[in-house]
Amino acid sequence: MSLREHALSLFRSAVATIQPAPMLKRAVKLTQGDGCPQLLVKGRAFPVKRDLYLVGFGKAVLGMAAAAEEILGDHLVQGIINVPLGIQESLQRAGMQEMLLKPHSKVQVIEGAKNNLPDPEALKGAVAIQELAEGLTADDLLLVLISGGGSALLPSPIPPILLKEKEKLTKMLASQGAAIQELNIVRKTLSLLKGGGLARLAHPAQVVSLILSDVIGDPLDIIASGPTVASSHSVQDCLQILAKYNLLHNLPKSVETVLSSSPTKTAAPEDYSHVCNVIIGSNTLALDEAKRQAEGLGYATLILSTAICGEVSRVATLYCQLVRLVCLGLASLGEGSLAEEVRGNLLQLVAELEIPGLNLDKFLQALQGLGPKRPVCILAGGETTVQLQGTGKGGRNQELALRVGLGLHRAQAMETGSSLGRCEIIFLSGGTDGQDGPTEAAGAFCSPELVEEALQEGLDVEAFLSNNDSYTFFSQFQGGHHLLVTGLTGTNVMDIQAILIRATERS
Repeated sequence: MSLREHALSLFRSAVATIQPAPMLKRAVKLTQGDGCPQLLVKGRAFPVKRDLYLVGFGKAVLGMAAAAEEILGDHLVQGIINVPLGIQESLQRAGMQEMLLKPHSKVQVIEGAKNNLPDPEALKGAVAIQELAEGLTADDLLLVLISGGGSALLPSPIPPILLKEKEKLTKMLASQGAAIQELNIVRKTLSLLKGGGLARLAHPAQVVSLILSDVIGDPLDIIASGPTVASSHSVQDCLQILAKYNLLHNLPKSVETVLSSSPTKTAAPEDYSHVCNVIIGSNTLALDEAKRQAEGLGYATLILSTAICGEVSRVATLYCQLVRLVCLGLASLGEGSLAEEVRGNLLQLVAELEIPGLNLDKFLQALQGLGPKRPVCILAGGETTVQLQGTGKGGRNQELALRVGLGLHRAQAMETGSSLGRCEIIFLSGGTDGQDGPTEAAGAFCSPELVEEALQEGLDVEAFLSNNDSYTFFSQFQGGHHLLVTGLTGTNVMDIQAILIRATERS
């Protein structure tokens, strides 16, 4: 098998392990306990004393609900889920029947949040979920399914605030340069369901949340704005943010009313003793599976980080330096002055990028311990950002792959007797949801050889990058063979990168 085929099989196995059905089946079982059935969630038992209900919101929730209904069977009394507009038709077209609810399902599906923005349809679904939660008793159990995209699908402004007023306020904040964390604090403060609101409304029922994380570090209060997690922020925090951006005197009357009538909104931790939040899928789980597969294929495999973030060109430089270091090691040059220089570059880059939880020294020690001759696989995950300057077609994964390919090609050209030239290298970056920007690709594969081929054909790789036109670039070779095209996957745990390196015969 070629390195490309290996990389593709690693990506596919990572995505397969975070598919809704296998994820739910690993995490949830229904057993017959003493006297009443029990819901087992990752080993914890919850008695189903009376009725079992289900609600959900997010991009991956349709498949999660289909799997949950299969597990729960007749014990499920009623369900309501809010999912993105058009998702049922998309999955139907893609032949992904296992992601769809069966005919006569007890789960009502509401589609909304066109273009991932709250809208009247999503509001209708949120109201239905709110009403269901408010009607529960101490003997009921509410299963909550949450995935990325859940925030836009659960709009619930506190009356008398209207959805359009809340949206206008968040747009004003965004245009003033407010950070995403600040926007989330304001959204939560003005919401009935976010920031633990759904769990509070469902009290005294037992609430069990199953969460698919699409956020770096898996922070429970950030994923879908934490509807079942105690908010760590108060109205005071919200007022400070509005003051910071000079919006206190420019608020809709309804927002003023809500803020002045709720002095504090942080509930005491014990108020949430009826809630259990469980992450059942994450980038970490996906990478662990890819690592297992890579080791099975004979690669010495390391996971760099599941929190890769930062501007795509800086992240590409980080990967290029890592590849250089691995190739020096495979050429038994891992102790020379060039290797020291590359290590220094890496430490500086990591300090600049501020990647959460990345201990580069420890990673580099593990890299040195791999020994020469064995092929190497480095895996990572997270979400980069792209500064849009051009009008081309592409996505952050395709742009990252092209930047890495170009960077490696340049390094190869600059180093005489380059250790890079003695290695075969493939770099893959892909979105686990199957979508990368406004293209049908999930990402792309790239290598220094592909860049060389492009230059031989007279293509200006830099111009494609300046125009954010990576998709058009990759489409020009072997009928798009270097594009990673998976179709919608029905799940999402951010992006995955795989670097595969092996010494060539001539080295």
